[in-house]
Amino acid sequence: MAERQEHTAPDAVLTRIGQVVMLYHGGDREEARSRLLDLWAEIGEAGDPLHRCTLAHYLADTQDDPADELAWDLRALSAAEEVTDGPGGDPPGVRGFFPSLHLNLAADYVKLGRAEAARSHVRRARRAAGALSDDRYGDGVRAAISRLELRLGEDGRRFGE
Repeated sequence: MAERQEHTAPDAVLTRIGQVVMLYHGGDREEARSRLLDLWAEIGEAGDPLHRCTLAHYLADTQDDPADELAWDLRALSAAEEVTDGPGGDPPGVRGFFPSLHLNLAADYVKLGRAEAARSHVRRARRAAGALSDDRYGDGVRAAISRLELRLGEDGRRFGE
């Protein structure tokens, strides 16, 4: 999602989130989780939906427990829906978040052994993929959707078989 946000106007909170994400990608997961949680406490449950979406998305990545990861990914999706349903409609690029958000939820459900929920979200990710640009980010998300579709199968097989 960070790649998608670079097209929006500069925003101090998104910049701070990006700095913490670099810490996470540098290998300091615990510190990144702590700092992201601090930012979450700062903006609050009623904060800007774009900020909440972005924070929740990255907080999900820092979780050890798949159920906690799912909870944060659900918060990210809910906040993204607020962004697109609220005043101003669909800020540039926000529709492009949905394929990744649904893909993450599908992966969460796989980890939790909930194949039907995973299949539902991978289908939603595929339907939303039309909003992706033809760039490295879009290609990567589409490829990840395809890999998860293959893993899950749409023929009733259990995943992992």
